[in-house]
Amino acid sequence: MKIRVGFGYDVHQLKEGRSCRLGGVLFESDLGPDGHSDADVLLHAVCDAILGAAGLRDIGFHFPNTDDSFKGADSRDLLDEVVILMTEKGWTIGNIDATLVSEVPKISPKIQEIKESIASRCNIEPDDVGVKATTSEKLGFVGKKEGIEAYAVVLINSTNG
Repeated sequence: MKIRVGFGYDVHQLKEGRSCRLGGVLFESDLGPDGHSDADVLLHAVCDAILGAAGLRDIGFHFPNTDDSFKGADSRDLLDEVVILMTEKGWTIGNIDATLVSEVPKISPKIQEIKESIASRCNIEPDDVGVKATTSEKLGFVGKKEGIEAYAVVLINSTNG
């Protein structure tokens, strides 16, 4: 069996008045990620990890912020498209491991919901999705609540033997 590993990273500024959706799950927060789409930093990192593993370039190539058709796009839909692209190349996801780095909102209470959200979009079980949350101990742009970042790693398996 052929396997590959992909790595993804994303960062967005936090702004007042923006909705805060992370891993496909809505959070109550005065601050939300700002971007061309809904700026779901976790799903963007997962998308990049999948695309990288499958040799399909990056999220900005497939969903450029210069294309108004993606303005305000739901990142869950972008992940659906990424999974289709990967599947068409003969791959399935083995597992995903991701980390959110943020001072706000509090991620821990919704980790199981995030795992279920990602798993359902990626055709895997929630136990095949690892989601961790940490702060930056008040250091840097994340620590100052100016931004949020996410890291993701994915293992994919060839469906072609």
